[in-house]
Amino acid sequence: MAFFNSSTYRPFLLTGFPGLEASHPTISILFCALYLIAIVGNSAILVVIRVEESLHAPMYLFLSMLASSDLGICASTLPTLLKLFWFNAPEIEFDACLTQMFFIHVFSLMESGILLSMAFDRYVAISNPLRYTTILTNATIAKIGVGLLVRAVAVIFPGPFLIKRLKFCEANVLSHSYCLHPDIIKLSCSDHRINSIYGLIIILITFGLDSVFILLSYLNILMTVLGIASREEQFKALNTCVSHICAVLLVYVPMLGVSIIHRFGKHVPAVVHIIMGYVYLLVPPVLNPVVYCIKTREIRTRILGNLLKS
Repeated sequence: MAFFNSSTYRPFLLTGFPGLEASHPTISILFCALYLIAIVGNSAILVVIRVEESLHAPMYLFLSMLASSDLGICASTLPTLLKLFWFNAPEIEFDACLTQMFFIHVFSLMESGILLSMAFDRYVAISNPLRYTTILTNATIAKIGVGLLVRAVAVIFPGPFLIKRLKFCEANVLSHSYCLHPDIIKLSCSDHRINSIYGLIIILITFGLDSVFILLSYLNILMTVLGIASREEQFKALNTCVSHICAVLLVYVPMLGVSIIHRFGKHVPAVVHIIMGYVYLLVPPVLNPVVYCIKTREIRTRILGNLLKS
């Protein structure tokens, strides 16, 4: 296998909406609005949880982790998107593309792990409320956060090195305005089966296992709730899970949609693939703070209170 020297390879070319290049500045207004909502919303949640001592509870500490991962995804994708849509500059250097790919996938894996941790948080809060704060102490939550970060970095770390062993020829046009592992390896003109198998294994041991454990957590929560005699208490217990269920759906439904289109939508127009790619990366950071502000009274009242004071 001939190793590729990335220092002599021409840059990759990012793609916006083919055929609509003249409208990219106009389309960028929508993206700027979405990113602004995501950045302001998640930043507001972080600030409110940091300032309000009453929100230094496990549920809100996990929420602050989720907001941080969403901000990380925004920070990873925004520069190349704006460069492409504002300045019509599609080029991105090989190593810069691998760096962006690394951070996008790390923050995405962290988000999945945090959602699993939040499911466990809800399970403990409902099934064992008296020991809730003794099980999920600040030290335990910090260890969970570090563990999720280490897991994400460890499983994504080999990716860039596996890509650098590939040979790239003429094709250099990516499918999106950011770099993703499947998108990059498709441009290789050498055997990339190892990279494909690596990507599949990563999905199975992270997103796959996380989704299974989230489902098991909610089955246990449902069994616990059904054992509560009072209908009012049942509703109250389930209501505390609504925001988290919405967050899980916001991550996994677009991911499932992208996977189905990628696998079975060979004849689907290219613009559908492009839009689904943006939905997958932008919907969770944009809507997570909206959902939590609407459904979580403590967050909503603190944010509105601070706005009224200012």
